[in-house]
Amino acid sequence: MKTNIWRGERLEVRSKGLVLLLVMAFVCVMSPLPSWSQVTATIDPIEMLIGDQTQMTIKVQAAENDKVEMPTFAPRQMLTPGVEVIGTQQPDSRTMVVTLTSFDGKLYYLPPVKVKLNGKVVESKSLALKVMEVEVDTTQLNKMCPPKDVQNNPFLWSEWSPLFWMSVVAALLLVLGIYLYLRLRSGKPVISHIKIVKRLLPHQKAMKEIELIKADRMGVMENQKEYYTKLTDTLRKYIEERYGFSAMEMTSSEIIERLMANGDEQSLSELRQLFMTADLVKFAKYSTLANESDQNLLNAIDFINQTKQENMPVEEVVKPQLTAEDQRSQKTRRVLRLVIGLTVLAIVALVAYVVYGICELMM
Repeated sequence: MKTNIWRGERLEVRSKGLVLLLVMAFVCVMSPLPSWSQVTATIDPIEMLIGDQTQMTIKVQAAENDKVEMPTFAPRQMLTPGVEVIGTQQPDSRTMVVTLTSFDGKLYYLPPVKVKLNGKVVESKSLALKVMEVEVDTTQLNKMCPPKDVQNNPFLWSEWSPLFWMSVVAALLLVLGIYLYLRLRSGKPVISHIKIVKRLLPHQKAMKEIELIKADRMGVMENQKEYYTKLTDTLRKYIEERYGFSAMEMTSSEIIERLMANGDEQSLSELRQLFMTADLVKFAKYSTLANESDQNLLNAIDFINQTKQENMPVEEVVKPQLTAEDQRSQKTRRVLRLVIGLTVLAIVALVAYVVYGICELMM
């Protein structure tokens, strides 16, 4: 009988232990986190005036490998009716600071903060926030000060002195600019123009001179020396312009020797005969017949026609040569224009800055 009773007690103990183990296993399965994991929320200060600010700090204590998801708060979000979120800061993944404010004086109940740990929600304890109103003594309204009129800012020389001195500098620059402008206008500008001069070709000049010699046939017989001097001088000028050597300063034989390299032998023979006859008339008082003089004139014309160049330019660009004084005057005027331009820019910049500064001080 005692044995049966003892056995029954053991079965009852075992049943209670089994039930206890099952309860503990169910609690472990249903429990969101280990017992040491927790979420704390604190608020500092817990009392504030209307429109002031306070901070709620949320901290999570969990294992390093746990996944923590902090709550999100948007600006102007109502944490509870009457308590508004201004902004949030998160120094690290386990801490969040929420800045709160309120514009209605009363005691507020702040709901628990919910944090996800490894996908499971863990809540903190609820908090309380007291918002106090400013006490106004309505029994002594006559002591309250009425609103004051708009007052002008006091005059401070330290604020106006930079603008004053800049105005003085701008005035001095204006005087300098006027002086330089008057000086620029008083000086006579140096105007240089490039001229394009049309000129006759060497053979055209020579033929024009020969036409004048032919027109004065009556003077041939009276003064042969003058006739041959004009004729040979015309040829010398033509040769000098045509071949580029100073034929006017050379003797007849020297001219013929210079032309031998490029000239036709027959034309040079006729030219040599012309120069020889001219030398005899000018220096040996030799007299020629009328037909001989005409023949020498034709020989001169033939030489010019055989050696003329018609593809030479007929226009010549003539650049004026300025004197040293004119060059200095041009340089001075350029410097004056540059200085006047820089002075005008400086005056405009200073005036704009002064006007801007006055507007800022008057507002």
